[in-house]
Amino acid sequence: MSSHFLKNWGKFCIFSLSLAIFSGHAHADEPLFGFTYTTDLLPKHKFELTQWATVRFDKYPGGNYWQVENRTEEEYGFRDNLQLSFYQLYNSTAAYHNGPFGQTTAPEQFSYYNPGPNDHFSASKFVGVAGEAIYRIWSPYERPIGIAVYEEPTFGAGFIESESKLILQKDFRDDRVVLSANFTYAPEWRRLREDDDPSKKSISEELDANIDLGASYRFMHNWSAAVEYINEREFNSYNFTHESNSGHYIGPSVHYAGEHFFATGSFYEQMPWAGHHVDTVSGGIVDGRIVDNDFEKYRVRVKVGWYF
Repeated sequence: MSSHFLKNWGKFCIFSLSLAIFSGHAHADEPLFGFTYTTDLLPKHKFELTQWATVRFDKYPGGNYWQVENRTEEEYGFRDNLQLSFYQLYNSTAAYHNGPFGQTTAPEQFSYYNPGPNDHFSASKFVGVAGEAIYRIWSPYERPIGIAVYEEPTFGAGFIESESKLILQKDFRDDRVVLSANFTYAPEWRRLREDDDPSKKSISEELDANIDLGASYRFMHNWSAAVEYINEREFNSYNFTHESNSGHYIGPSVHYAGEHFFATGSFYEQMPWAGHHVDTVSGGIVDGRIVDNDFEKYRVRVKVGWYF
C-alpha cells in the first residue's frame, strides 16, 4: 500500500474516532464488532446513518494489493424487534503480482476484469445496492439467549447475492460481557468473462458459508473491547460440495458509543490454517494462507454512525 493511501486512511480514522469525544450514552443497536452481528436493534421509529470502510491488503509475498470496500447504510427501526436497512456499495482496488504464483489477479468484486499476469491493475466501481431485514425472535435481556434472523439481498451489474444469517447472543455480568455467534449462508450469481475470449461470458455459481464468533467486554463507560474469530468458506456450488477456499481470521475491535454517535475500529489477520480442498486453485495457498481473489492477509474495518 502506498504511503499516500496510508496517510489519508490514518487521517480518516483519527477524525472518525475524535468525533466520539462529543457524544454521551450507548444505544441498544451499537455494533460491538466489525463483522459479527448481535441481536440488538434500533428502537421503533428510530433512524441511523452508518458509514463503513473496509481495507483489505497484502497477499502474495513481493506483490502489491489493496482494496477499499465502502458502504453507506440507512437503517430504520420498523418495530422494536424488526430493523430495516438500505445501503449502497462502492469499491476501489489496486493489484500487482498478488494472486496464485504471483500473477496479477482482480479481487472478486472486480472479477469481470481479466488483467494479464504482469499487469498493474486498478479500478473503481459502484458495486450495487442492497436491502437488509433483521428480525429478533428472542431478546437476550428477556430470555436465556437472544436469537435473530437476517436477510440481505444485493443487486449489482452482473451480480446477485442473497445472504441469510442466524444470529445468537448471550450476555453476562449485567450485560458488560457479550458473546455473539453468526452462521451465514450466502449463495451468489456472478457473470464472468472467459479467459480465452473476453467477448464470451460465463455464469459463476458460488456459496459463502461463514461462521463469526465475537466476545466483547465493556471496560468503562461507553467503551468496549472485543475479539473476533471469522471463518470464511467458499464453495463452487449451492449445496456445500466443491469447496474451494477456507480462510481463518482473528482480531481485536474497539467500540465507542455515544448518545448520537458511535465508532468501531477493527483489525484482523488471516491465520496460517488454510488447507487444500477439492476446488482450491493451484498455487492459492502460500505459507498456510489462502491468497485467492476473495482473501487477503490483513483487513481493517471502521464503522461510524449517527442516530436520529
